[in-house]
Amino acid sequence: MKNYLVTGGAGFIGSNFVTWLLEHHDDCRVVVYDKLTYAGNLNNLLSHRDDPRYAFVQGDICDAKRVRDTLKTHAIDTIVNFAAETHVDRSLTDAGSFINTDVFGTYVLLEAAKELGLERYHQVSTDEVYGEVLEGAADEQYPIHTRSPYSASKAGGDLMVLAYHTSFGLPVTITRGSNSIGPYQYPEKVVPLFVTNAIDDKPLPIYGDGLQARDYQYVVDHCEGINTVLQKGQIGEIYNLGTGTETRNIDMANLLLELVGKPKSLLQYITDRPGHDRRYALDVSKIRALGWQSRHSFSQALEKTVRWYCDNEWWWREIKNGTRYQAYYQTHYSGREVAPPPEN
Repeated sequence: MKNYLVTGGAGFIGSNFVTWLLEHHDDCRVVVYDKLTYAGNLNNLLSHRDDPRYAFVQGDICDAKRVRDTLKTHAIDTIVNFAAETHVDRSLTDAGSFINTDVFGTYVLLEAAKELGLERYHQVSTDEVYGEVLEGAADEQYPIHTRSPYSASKAGGDLMVLAYHTSFGLPVTITRGSNSIGPYQYPEKVVPLFVTNAIDDKPLPIYGDGLQARDYQYVVDHCEGINTVLQKGQIGEIYNLGTGTETRNIDMANLLLELVGKPKSLLQYITDRPGHDRRYALDVSKIRALGWQSRHSFSQALEKTVRWYCDNEWWWREIKNGTRYQAYYQTHYSGREVAPPPEN
């Protein structure tokens, strides 16, 4: 694995993975293939512009000809697929784009990998395919029980990947990661939304009672986990990536406000999201057996993330001041305020 095609490489986790690869593998070449939708941002990759090992191709993974041409032109031997529509809220109003990118786009990539005999195809997936895990933790054999168009589309892509391994012998691996936080995450997601709102003394919208539990992991740990699976993982297998511990959203919000030095009066409760999963929890013993585990605790990951957004207003202010972002924010959060629940 020397010549990587990182699809969705201008997005949050993808761009961090590109940086990790270029910093840790001197002999690799990385081609970022990205459609540059609202969440794709070439500013995420500014530090690599002059690196001869890096190249960028703008393209849609649903475009079979452009995918194949890119693979051939750059002699790609490994695809790492981050390209996806990812935000649950958006999937509730535009499910079709999620099905198109996350399922059909995955099929296009798999067909190209099969046709050209690539050395590896890796699918970056999510813990959300397991749905609510109200007790215990989901291992890789846990039943898929999707509860949003987003998670359903990601599960569909996973199943297609496994089918291509079984049917055609394609050398595939899958990672299902928990909620990543860190630099360059588009500020529709909860942590960058909250920290940037807090910096500007704007309300932090808390869904429902705020007691939903998530496994927050630092994005660099996630990238290291993906690399571990690429180097040591068994072909045809799925690996969960996370810290193995959960934090309630309200506790995350309170700690975030402490880090920014802002009052709890900024918490603003709003009507809950339809079908909002109560708890995600991953059993990560399988990946730990390969020698990987998260190096950052939740508090360390949150502190690093908050510090980055405080120090890099140039990156997120341009996004949040844009008319597209403001229209999205108004549509999703306006008029949803409710009284805080008594238990909080």
